[in-house]
Amino acid sequence: MKRILLTLAFASIAIVGFAQKSQVVEEGGTGPYKAIMKEEASLAEHTIFVPQDLSAFGKKQKLPVLVWGNGACTNSPWEHYKFLNEIASYGFIVVATGFIPIDGQSYRGAMSTTEQQIESMDWVIAQNADKNSPYYDKIDVKNICVAGMSCGGLQTLYNCADKRITCLMICNSGLFNQQNANQAVGGMPMPPKEKLKEIHCPIMYMLGGSQDIAYENGMDDFHKINHMPACAVNYPVGHGGTYSQPHGGEFSVVGLAWLQWQLKGDQTAAKMFKGADCGVAKRDKWTIEKNAKFESLK
Repeated sequence: MKRILLTLAFASIAIVGFAQKSQVVEEGGTGPYKAIMKEEASLAEHTIFVPQDLSAFGKKQKLPVLVWGNGACTNSPWEHYKFLNEIASYGFIVVATGFIPIDGQSYRGAMSTTEQQIESMDWVIAQNADKNSPYYDKIDVKNICVAGMSCGGLQTLYNCADKRITCLMICNSGLFNQQNANQAVGGMPMPPKEKLKEIHCPIMYMLGGSQDIAYENGMDDFHKINHMPACAVNYPVGHGGTYSQPHGGEFSVVGLAWLQWQLKGDQTAAKMFKGADCGVAKRDKWTIEKNAKFESLK
């Protein structure tokens, strides 16, 4: 039996048996491919954000991948669903750790794990190869960004050596030093700073300015990375970012530009980051720092 609920703001579907749910968030986002947030029966404890109409995607145009980990090691993207939905509306498939947050409902269950990001990558690769999947031959499995906020950023850095990763996006996060490790929440992954040496792809830190509790950790990471192109962008909004604002706020603008450039090769998006007079530097209140290798990125 299916139970369909429609409101002006969203549409959700629950299928009795495995309770597969979906919801249209903020009218599908502002991008050209109106998105949907959904569960998939083949991937437990994850939430998918993807264009509603997949007919535009195939051999000529594929969906690059964003794998996402949540703040506070929460096993639901309930604080980030507007941000993630907005990204999907520009032609990405987003696989977020945790249970679907229908109507942004908060989650207070067990914590997420680092392994769930690996499960996300395994799943998109399997779906792309499965002729019985709606995603068959529609996913760009050679262009995967792994990202996360706060604890999700630590989970991302824990997984950074995975060779399937094309780029990294660390949001409101950074590895703890020995001096401040006691500030970590129990259950957070705590890799040492030496883990940064395992990064093998471009990386962006997106932080909330000096009032962000993760600012010092994130900037310390950035200053230690000299073997791969890296940048750190800051917007003075604190640790919570702008994820819950309409369409994800300012963090969506800069985060999306990073993904468009790194996963789609969009040279207009590259102008947000490259050059002394780049787009990020021109945006009100944003700042950007880059390491010596960054301007060599194409």
